[in-house]
Amino acid sequence: MATETHEAVASACVDSHGGAIGMPQLCAEWIPNQIFWLLITLAALFFVMSRIALPRIAAVLAERSGTITNDLAAAEELKNKATQAEAAYEQALVDARAQAQKIVAEAKAEIQAELNAELEKADAQIAVKTGESEAAIAEIRDGAVKSVTDVAKATAKELVAALGGSADAKTITAAVTARMKG
Repeated sequence: MATETHEAVASACVDSHGGAIGMPQLCAEWIPNQIFWLLITLAALFFVMSRIALPRIAAVLAERSGTITNDLAAAEELKNKATQAEAAYEQALVDARAQAQKIVAEAKAEIQAELNAELEKADAQIAVKTGESEAAIAEIRDGAVKSVTDVAKATAKELVAALGGSADAKTITAAVTARMKG
């Protein structure tokens, strides 16, 4: 009887030549057998996935998460170091500018001191030259006044003589001196 049932089931989805009629997966008599093997396959797949594949995937995900966390921490640390380096650079720049201003101020003060010393030397030389020039001018003036006085005396004496008068040297000197004073 068992062979008859088996033959009946087999004959339902197989033609007279032994070939399958249509799609064997859709044969209604084979569905319970397919469901049985489907459940066995799913159970085996679940066992393999839960015991072997999923722990490995979880380990890889945990490792990646740890790597990402470490990389983020390292990036944050590098960012902090970059911020500190930038602050140090800015401070060094401010210090360099202050030092440059100090050097410029010192150079200006030194140049001003040299300029003042040179001006004092020039003023001293000008004062010496001025004194010499004033002495020379005074000497020339004195010489000119004496020459003018002498010429005025000689001219006055000649004029008095030409006009027919006579004047002594003392009178002519007194007249020329009085006229020269104003």
